Amino acid sequence: MSPFQPLQLPNGAVIPNRIAKAAMEENLANQDQTPSDQLLRLYQAWAEGGAGLLLTGNVMVDARAMTGPGGVVLEEGQRLERFREWARIGRAQGAQFWMQINHPGRQMQANLGQPTVAPSAVALEMGGLSKMFPVPRALSEDEIGELIQRFARTAVLAEQAGFSGVQVHAAHGYLLSQFLSPLSNRRQDRWGGSIENRARLLLEVVKAVRAEVSPSFCVAVKLNSADFQRGGFETNDARQVVLWLNELSVDLVELSGGSYEAPAMQGDARDGRTLAREAYFLEFAEEIAAVARMPVMVTGGIRRLPVVEQVLSGGVAIAGIATALAVNPALPNLWQAGQTQASAELPSIRWKRKALAALAYMSLVKHQMRRLADGNHPEPGASPLRTLLQEQWSTLRRARQYRRLMSSRAG
Repeated sequence: MSPFQPLQLPNGAVIPNRIAKAAMEENLANQDQTPSDQLLRLYQAWAEGGAGLLLTGNVMVDARAMTGPGGVVLEEGQRLERFREWARIGRAQGAQFWMQINHPGRQMQANLGQPTVAPSAVALEMGGLSKMFPVPRALSEDEIGELIQRFARTAVLAEQAGFSGVQVHAAHGYLLSQFLSPLSNRRQDRWGGSIENRARLLLEVVKAVRAEVSPSFCVAVKLNSADFQRGGFETNDARQVVLWLNELSVDLVELSGGSYEAPAMQGDARDGRTLAREAYFLEFAEEIAAVARMPVMVTGGIRRLPVVEQVLSGGVAIAGIATALAVNPALPNLWQAGQTQASAELPSIRWKRKALAALAYMSLVKHQMRRLADGNHPEPGASPLRTLLQEQWSTLRRARQYRRLMSSRAG
């Protein structure tokens, strides 16, 4: 199958080709948590690059719960003008443009100064970096109900702003993923225990979102193929969740993997499994594509056209590309123009402390995005240590701004 063949989704919407710009966290919001001019320039580069589907980085459903300072928030009361401009730019070249909606749960840094919530009071285990994240408080039944409505409301606002869909983020160790994993979800009520109970929150969120948006508005889910931690969310669990999602009006399932504790989405796993250099989660995605009623997308390490073609030949509908499009946003256009050998990547970081290496890698990715956002060329050869230190300094500065913002709202 050609990567440039359109894909019709279950709700009738059409993605013009089979290449997606997968979500990456940008941290480029204005101080009022709306999309900045930098963020708009970044998405203009991606829109002009030729991907058929653009997914935003995290857009938070609650300003009190951030994956990082500088993140975008869309909740009740937020003005939509900047979001409308973002949607207009993302869709200007004909791509589908979906907002990824998320809640961090326990993966919220302590320096943001906000209470942290999760399914259970289970802290992150990241060795010497664990102190960066506070021990979370277990959510109450009423708070879980409020969270479901927050996801639904953010989806409604995204549609009002002109986005063509949303992606519910239930991967990478964020809140919905925390409910799915028996390592972080130790509840004894209807939200914990069996996989049926652990999946309940995700399924209720999807139902609530679908009930509030129009039929033509796309609803997708991002799901871990596995947590890559012993005793965690496993591939059999993921398969069962997809079977339940089959019964809902879901237009796409994206498969990835890992979390802050085991960053498999970057090619490493805590339990020592060897992951392929590209298309990390492809084998499982092909298995899921055989039973899924909705199209399946796989993301993780894809950077070359032959790998995209391999992904599509196995029954997977869309190849999601993240880091490579931060290094060269025009890859889809280059491939379609016949430059089939074009590729883009960042060097691997082989530090002994894997959690620190994962932070450095994310900093290197954000460095490329910020250069694009400022109208400059990416710098894939930048020093990982230098970009990590720059990112940490920037995060401290933005964290202070965030704490001031939240203090002013509380006052």
